[in-house]
Amino acid sequence: MNDLPTDFDARTTLARPDLAAQGLEGRVRAEAFRATQPMRGAVPVADIHAGADTDSGRIDQLLHGEIFDVLDRRGARVWGQARRDGTVGWMDASALIQHRGLPTRRVVSVKSVLPLNALTDEAIDTAPVGEFETDPVAVAERLLGVPHSLGARSSLATDCSGMVQQALHACGLAGPRHSDEQAELGVAVARDQARRGDVVVWMNLSSDHSWTGHSAFMLDETRVIHATGFHGAVTVEAFADADARYLADGFQPAVFRRL
Repeated sequence: MNDLPTDFDARTTLARPDLAAQGLEGRVRAEAFRATQPMRGAVPVADIHAGADTDSGRIDQLLHGEIFDVLDRRGARVWGQARRDGTVGWMDASALIQHRGLPTRRVVSVKSVLPLNALTDEAIDTAPVGEFETDPVAVAERLLGVPHSLGARSSLATDCSGMVQQALHACGLAGPRHSDEQAELGVAVARDQARRGDVVVWMNLSSDHSWTGHSAFMLDETRVIHATGFHGAVTVEAFADADARYLADGFQPAVFRRL
């Protein structure tokens, strides 16, 4: 046991020094291991926080029908992992129900009662699970005007990496939650080769904030589509303008990834 790692990525590993998921036994060090209890989102969108206190920062959200694997409880709060994107955190138990059977349909409309990519058995504004769209940028374009909000990831409100993630999910593609993870998607391309659909990430790994950079899609060779606090919403902007602003704010030069 002395050789087991203690420096795992706590954002996506369901483990603490005192407790870890049973499936991690022999892979991480913890005082105890326990089986998780699968629960399912019962409200349109529920916040996931970094800590048990509701005042702690929002780090992600769980959409209706998504599975949350619960490992620990503290009063009305539960600690676990969102199965769809791997985020580990705390959320309200009241937003969850027992997981019994997988939903059969995925929300495809951005104007529905449930947000885009929520899971349900209802037929309205949905498509069968496993039936996906083909153009992530076309999905992102339907999100134009959606308010920017840090830690959000839905068609009701979203941050930059949440917008990229939801567009990818709608197309059945891997959609990690954080900008640094999105900067590893696909293969690298040069700026003069960038085209519609390429993911753009300006990294910023400063320790004074929880986010790791800024993510966008290339809309075409000269413009990006992204959720930005500067504009307060999902918007289209000239790449040159966005690039100049992020570089001036201390971000690293943009990287371009082709899926």
